[in-house]
Amino acid sequence: MTTLTRPEGTQPSDLNLSRRGLAVAALGGYAVFALSAKAEPITTPDAGLITETVQLSPADAQIPAYLARPAADGAFPVVIVVSEIFGIHEYIRDVCRRLAQLGYVALAPDFFARAGDPSGLTDFAEIRKIVATATDDQVMGDVSAAMAFLSTQPYARTDAAAITGFCWGGNITWQASQKLNLFKAGVAWYGRLARPADAPADGRQWPVDLAGQISAPVLGLYAGQDQGIPLEHVEQMRAALAAAGKTDSQIIVYPESQHGFHADYRSAYDAAAAKDGWARMLAHFAAHGVAPGAA
Repeated sequence: MTTLTRPEGTQPSDLNLSRRGLAVAALGGYAVFALSAKAEPITTPDAGLITETVQLSPADAQIPAYLARPAADGAFPVVIVVSEIFGIHEYIRDVCRRLAQLGYVALAPDFFARAGDPSGLTDFAEIRKIVATATDDQVMGDVSAAMAFLSTQPYARTDAAAITGFCWGGNITWQASQKLNLFKAGVAWYGRLARPADAPADGRQWPVDLAGQISAPVLGLYAGQDQGIPLEHVEQMRAALAAAGKTDSQIIVYPESQHGFHADYRSAYDAAAAKDGWARMLAHFAAHGVAPGAA
């Protein structure tokens, strides 16, 4: 198994992408940069669902979002799905369909739409340029716009809303659960918790700095072999949560897993950890009133 050298993923050359792998990326819509040549991604059918691209209206622009929901009468609980740095590619769309098949309205905003689409790029520097344009303030505005859109839809129960995200999106999940009062629960998959050693000391606040502001209980799902998020940061976050009395938030660590262990198109995919984390996510949602059928 390839060891990830940074939390965002590996270079295509690290993965020895075959022509088949590149074809899967191009035709299946997966992020080329991190696609494993041996990947056999999970494919969730859209039977019984309504899937579409909708437009959100934050203050400065309109941005697209992928929506998946049950094709049935009634109103359903909401999950905002926040992508990794690769944007809205097939893995994120499939996560939305998985949730929709369980009875959720799942919405994945394209936070990078103003700057470009990173999913088809193989140059990490170019991907980072796009991602860097999505500031924390902008993204919080986009999340708020997503919830504002759903609040006008008869099929969505925004009073029963959660947020989940992966890698870059895991960090955003912590932030949204700290800075916004829109959610009942959050689940962060291996998102950065504290300022990396190589990041500038620019005054940016990280989840560990905002632990006392959590309004929606967060379940963090992390990897013991993560080369970009040290266990030291996990322990710092646990200590900050405890000090703030946020006992309904917790972090689970999978000791043998790598960063990206839920991403079934990457070499770091760990089926057992992904399955366990998914079950824990759903249980966390349900425990906080975000579940199909919950009053």
